[in-house]
Order: sequence, then C-alpha cells, then structure tokens
Amino acid sequence: MTETMLAERFHAADRSISLEEIPIPHPGPGEVLMKVAYCGICHSDLSLINGAIPASLPVVTQGHEASGTIVEVGPGVTRWKEGDRVIPSAGRPCLKCRKCQRGAFTDCLDLHLMAFAYDGAWAEYHVAQASGLTKIPDNVPMDQAALLADAVSTPYAAVVHTAQVHMGNTVAVWGVGGVGAHLVQLSKLAGAVPVIAVDLNDAVLERAKRLGADYAFRSDDPDLMKKIEDITDGRMVDIAFDAVGIQPTLRACVESLDINAHVLCVD
Repeated sequence: MTETMLAERFHAADRSISLEEIPIPHPGPGEVLMKVAYCGICHSDLSLINGAIPASLPVVTQGHEASGTIVEVGPGVTRWKEGDRVIPSAGRPCLKCRKCQRGAFTDCLDLHLMAFAYDGAWAEYHVAQASGLTKIPDNVPMDQAALLADAVSTPYAAVVHTAQVHMGNTVAVWGVGGVGAHLVQLSKLAGAVPVIAVDLNDAVLERAKRLGADYAFRSDDPDLMKKIEDITDGRMVDIAFDAVGIQPTLRACVESLDINAHVLCVD
C-alpha cells in the first residue's frame, strides 16, 4: 500500500472543493481502515458546499454513504478482519453525554456526524469505528450496500422505530426522492394502507407507484386535501412523513392529519 491517497476536500473558508493527495490514515484502537468501494452523494453534502449547513471543520473530506473492504484493523479489534466487506456508521457517539454513559450510544445527544465532524469517504480509504460497522452479505453488491448507510437506514428508523407504522395506518409521504421512495416502500412493508405519495415531479410520482404507493398526487393540486379525505373515507392521515423539510410541506403534512396523528420530518 502506498502512503498517500486521493480524497475530495471541502474548504470552509471559500466553500471550495478539490481533489487532493493526502496521507492514508491508520486505524487507532477500536478502529479499522477500509478501502472505499462506493460512496453516495447525499443532499446534505451539497448543503455543506452551498452553505445551507454550517461547516464544523475548516477542511474535511465529505461522503457518508459508503461501502468498502477492511484492509487493516487497529489494536483491540477482534470481531473484524482484513477482507471483510462492511458499511461504516454515518456517525460516532460522543461517549460523554448521559445517554452514552448509560450505554445508549445510538441515542447520543452529541452525535459526531461523518463527513462533517470528521473525515468521510469520498476518498480511496476511510478510518471507521469497528463498533459501528455492518457486514455486507455476499449476495449484496457494493454499490447497493452503500445506500444502506443513510438513504435506507434513516427511513427505516423513522418508519419502524420512531413512527412505529403498523398494519392499517394511513401514511402519506411528502417528497418521494431518495429518502421518500424508501419511506414509501418501508411503510408498505409495515402494513400501511393506503400509502400516499406526494410530490411535484410526475416522474418520481410514477416511480413511487411502482414501488408500492397506492396513490400518487401532485403537491400543488388545489384539491389535494379533498382527494386525501375521499380515499380515506374522511379519516385523513395517521402518519405524515415530510422528506422535503420546508414550511409548505410541513404545513401540508399537518393539514392532512387525523386526530392523534403524527408528522415526522425525515431528511
């Protein structure tokens, strides 16, 4: 292995990005070094570049939806070995807050986000915490596995753990792009009936129907709420997911709700 690698670098001072040759990092205790196979582009990566998300570091390598192969293990790592195909967690617990002190690392109150608080995986190699790795099954291609790190795991947590979607729930999803498309599929798998997709893009609405949405409506339809009322026999929506994150979609989500219903923002 050479001593340097190519990596994308974001410079906060002028919000510029460049491809640079930097030293290959080495794993410390409890860490592994993985050779990156694929790393996706999340909208949050673009938001850091355009300034919508403030920078945490003056210089950082972006990318947090990655898959790769372990090429080196650090001291104290026993579960993982060289050659294992893995997905790194997109964040690291702070290990200091009250949740971490209780061992509830996934509920960390000061989660350090990969590609924002520390270097990400738009690079040839990436150092990841061994405790946050997920093994990739042999029958899953690396390019598909990279999506699981965020674009699938985030909607999964929203549907299964936070919203606890179950059989018979009426679910509506505003914004059926990458995250929203998975919200549609996961809600359908959880037993939601009907699943309603809402978007401005006719092409993604058609895709949402192919992925399991029972209905697909344009968000600018002046009769949208009346249509939702009609297809639910007046019950409206039990759980509305906002995968866009702007005021108009949040207001629409709230307007669509039944009594004792919930809105979840997933981005």
